[in-house]
Order: sequence, then structure tokens, then C-alpha cells
Amino acid sequence: MSISKSSPMSRRGFLSGTVAGASVIALHPYSARAAAGQAHLRIMETTDLHVHVYPYDYYSDKPVDTVGLARTASHINTIRAEATNSLLFDNGDFLQGNPMGDYIGYERGMKEGDMHPVIKAMNTVGFDGSTLGNHEFNYGLDFLMKSLAGADFPVVSANVAKQTNGAPTNDITLVKPYVILERQLTDGSGATHPIKVAIIGFVPPQIMTWDRRHLEGKVTTRDIVESAQAWVPQIREEGADIVIALSHSGIGAAEHTHGMENASVPLAAVDGIDALMTGHSHLVFPSPTYADFAAVDAEKGLIHGKPATMGGFWGSHLGVIDLMLEYESGEWRVVNTSVETRPIAKRNEDRSVTALVDSDQAVLDSVASEHAETLAYVRRAVGKTSAPLHSFFALVADDPSVQIVSNAQKWYIGEMMKGTEYEGLPILSAAAPFKAGGRGGPDYFTEVPAGDVAIKNVADLYLYPNTVRAVKINGAQLRGWLDRSAGMFNMVEPGKADQVLLNTSFPSYNFDVMDGVNYAIDLSQPTRFGPKGEEINPGTTRIKNLTYNGQPVTDDMEFIVATNNYRAGGGGNFPGTGDTVIFEGPDTNRDVIVRYIVEQGTINPSADANWSFVPLDGATVLFDTGPRAVDYLDDVKGVAIEPAGDGPDGFARFRITL
Repeated sequence: MSISKSSPMSRRGFLSGTVAGASVIALHPYSARAAAGQAHLRIMETTDLHVHVYPYDYYSDKPVDTVGLARTASHINTIRAEATNSLLFDNGDFLQGNPMGDYIGYERGMKEGDMHPVIKAMNTVGFDGSTLGNHEFNYGLDFLMKSLAGADFPVVSANVAKQTNGAPTNDITLVKPYVILERQLTDGSGATHPIKVAIIGFVPPQIMTWDRRHLEGKVTTRDIVESAQAWVPQIREEGADIVIALSHSGIGAAEHTHGMENASVPLAAVDGIDALMTGHSHLVFPSPTYADFAAVDAEKGLIHGKPATMGGFWGSHLGVIDLMLEYESGEWRVVNTSVETRPIAKRNEDRSVTALVDSDQAVLDSVASEHAETLAYVRRAVGKTSAPLHSFFALVADDPSVQIVSNAQKWYIGEMMKGTEYEGLPILSAAAPFKAGGRGGPDYFTEVPAGDVAIKNVADLYLYPNTVRAVKINGAQLRGWLDRSAGMFNMVEPGKADQVLLNTSFPSYNFDVMDGVNYAIDLSQPTRFGPKGEEINPGTTRIKNLTYNGQPVTDDMEFIVATNNYRAGGGGNFPGTGDTVIFEGPDTNRDVIVRYIVEQGTINPSADANWSFVPLDGATVLFDTGPRAVDYLDDVKGVAIEPAGDGPDGFARFRITL
């Protein structure tokens, strides 16, 4: 049976390898072959759920087969049945990320005694523990703590402290840094033995930048690896047999640097940790994505020789680590491991999607009322658009989905600057495409037809509950900001045919388009900044013909830039951000967009083609976008573009002549 609590919960136990109402399911080889004194422990992970319980896309207002904890739950039921002992953990980012999360966070709120829908769903599935992700902090600490109060499982995080006192182990942490779960383990002979399984959690320290308005003066963060080095010995001293790190941190560099965001590789090297659950990056591990990473075995799912997994995002995959344990000299030790992920859907060659599991009805039922309330919330009309809003070409040309965000931000900050010392300074607006394919797949694009604009459409235009900020920068910082954005593109050789345009490791949310100035990007030049914003080619620039009101921008000119709290606070490490904030708005960017649309009545989202590429002797470049992009090809301004066949994984390919 599944590894049991002292007060067993039926949803965690399956007798004889069967699921209620299902046929017999074969045991995993570790369970089938375990002898006396040997036991198979299966550890499962969800990560980056972002409130996706239903297999439903609230932005497009239609069911989908690629997301949802209700679907993942079916895998969980099967995988529990395949193992003699199992545990289920979530790796964070469960509380925010879709309109249901925003409906609860902004519309309904959390009163004492309320149950957050994602917590209800997780209770229904039967999680054994979780950690905090960075997005848990988006709605503030009060909302977070009220939400966690309803959890039937412990939530841990070792590197977020309400008060620091020298060593990490003296900190007063926001939630428990770790817990030791006392369970009964069934061995190969059917005998049961006590086992202590510890979970310790970590979140990127960058939450202090990303959610400064909620956290400053209330909590602080410590380095992930340094926290682990302090806490894990204490956990071992308390008698833990197995230590599992719930690392809401990506798989990145092997060398530890203080404060690193994606620290799972050096974390795995910490003595005393037996297995890692990773996340934050919205990727899958094991997978070829990590084939060339130091200290990582991307085929076997090992980091520094220890089993690790990353279960995609939005419930797309379930991460599974199998441990063969052996009891020796009064303690359990790991003698063998295997790692896999199980997807809930597959994409076919014809771009269609096939569901691999059905939804668990109990999970759907647990949040049915909130699902209905969310649908009503997102369907409210707020105005009209005279032309379609789409992001299919947002990475290669000035784009209507980005333009409308910039228009709204400039309008809002213009109002806010009236009567201040900054009134009269030029106001620019920085906005990036959030839904632009990439890891989200070929359907992950904004598409709003002409006509009514509802809240669901605004959420589609602006995915995150950021708040509006304004920064004051000079012309030199402006150029640097644009050069940082231009890292989106690979270097292109003039005159050469069919070169790959986009740097796939560069996230679209860091591709800021600066509205209010005109400029061109010279792709024949090397990028000035590296992937994390570090200057790797000082003195170079890709930005040409940068003008304001038809006049060249000089280094000492001053500008106000409307943006969001993430960017203004230093997110993405853009020149001119971090310490230049002059205005912190109480309103979210989404609310500002809604207000702008309401005020305008009917909006005109036509892009003004204020940026373009420098001609490069007829060189051609290829980029991939959603297959529906062809319907909007005639609307693209300032770039010579044509279809170029099918791209990989359901994307459509286009060719640009420079």
C-alpha cells in the first residue's frame, strides 16, 4: 500500500496495486523485486501549477487537454498503484498564474476560514507536502498565509525569514524551513518499518526584487545553497532517513554564486540531500534540454549523481523519482534510483493534441463553483477594439498586442505625472509580449478578434498581476535598455540565406519594445549583453538611428519610462532599472489596460512600426510562430515576411528578408 500516515487517508492508499474501478496495474520492478529489508519508495512531483486545476484555458475560454491538476491527478492515482510506497509533493508556484488565481486574489479575496480553490484541489489529490514558489508572494503575505491555512499538508521554505539572527538555523522563517514526515514503509516481505522522510524547501532570493512592495520590511531571503548547507545537517541530526529538497529553482550553472536564481545544480551537491524536486523554469527533466549541462545526466535524471526531476508546468507532466531503499545497521539508505516524467497529453504530427489521461472527477468537483465564478469574471465586456489584437509577430515587428499595453501605460503615467516635478519630461513606454510561443507551444499566443474586449482578453494581453511603475532614465540608459532587449536575436551574417533569427533561450518577457522613440536593430553586430544582463561586449551596440520626435537621442537626454514593478525593480537586469523608480502605482497593469479601454470606448491597436531591422544585403532569417499567424500576415508593418513551411512541434515557419 502507499506509504501511510499515522492517521491514514484513503486517497493515499491502494491495495494490491489497483485503483478503485480500474483493472490491475503492474507494479514497478522495484516494488515487484524488493526482498525483505528492501523497500520501493516512489516520490511524485507537480510544479508550477499556477492555479491550473481544470483542463481549461480561461484566456481563450475553451477546454484544453494540455493543462490541469485534474488530469495530472489521474497519473498520480496510477503511479501510486504501481508502487508499494509513495509520496506526493508540489514544488511551488501554485497560488497565482491564471484568471482563477486573479479572481480569488483581486475580486473575491481571502477571508479568515476561506479555502483557496487550488488548495482545495490539492487537498483532494492528497499531497504530502509543498514548498513556496516566487509567485506565491504576488498577492501579499496576508493573502498567502490565509491561503496556506487551509492546506492539509505542510508547506516549507528554508530561505525566507521574518527575522534573521546570524546563522540561517537561528532565523525565524516565514513558514517551517523543513518537516520530517514519519511514515510506515512496507518492504518486499510485507513487513512494515518506520521511516523519517524530510522535505526542505527553497525559493529564488529574487522575490525581494520581484515583489518588493509586498515583502520589503517584512521578510528577507537567503542564498539557496548556503541555507541548505546550514539546515541539512540539523535535519540529519534529528534522525531523517531520507532528505528531499523541494527546489523551486531551475537547473542552471554548476558553479555556485551567491544569490543565484537557478541553483538546483549546486544544491544537489550539498551533502545529505538524497533527491531533488526542481521547477521554476517551466521545463521537463530528465530531457535532452539539459544534455550539455555540467554535473547533469539528462538521460538518467541525475544531478551530481542524485535523482532529480522537473514536472513541466500547469500540470503538464508528473515528475517521478523511484528509490530502492535498503535497511542496514538501523537506517535506510538509497541503493538504486530511476527517474521519469509522465505527460498528460501529446502533440501529434498534424499539430493536434491527444489527451493521455482523463480528468479526475473528484478534483473537478472540488473547485466547480470557483470555476463557474471565474468564467463569469473573465467574460465581462469592457469595450471594443477596431482591429484584431494578436502576438504572432510580436518578436519580429511592432505589434498590436504590445502597442495597446504601451498606449495604456503611457496614458496612465501621463496622468500620474501631472502636477509633479516630472511633468513635461518625455514619456516612453516599455512593454513585452508575454504570450509569444516558445516554451508555451504553438498555441501560446494572444489572439483577440475585432469587436468586444472582455476581461479574459485583457488577461490574455497581460498575463501577470504586475503593478505600474515609472522610472527616470537618460539617453545612454535608454540605448542600453534597448540593447538588452536586442539579445532576443542571434547574430546575422549579411547576405546569407535562412539563418535562425531568435535566441530560443531568451524569454519573450525580456523583449521590451520601447514606444515613443524610433530605432532600428542591427543584427550584424554582436549582442552587448549576455542572457542574464551581464555586459559581454562593452562598447558595442545593435541600436541604430535612435530618435525622439525626429531628433537623435543624446546620452544626457532625460525620459520617463512607464513599465511594471518587475522591470523597474531590476528584473531582467536592464540598464536604467533597479534604483531609478520615481512612481509606484497602486494599480495593476491589467487594471490600467481595462481602464484605458473603458475610457476610450473603442480602441485602435494598430502598431506604429516605430522599430525595425537594419537591412543586411538581402540576408534572410527564419523564425517560428503559431500556425494561425498566416491569417494576419498582411497586417505586419515594417518587415518583408513570407511563409516558409512547417516548423517543429506544431509551429509554423516564416522567412524575413533583411
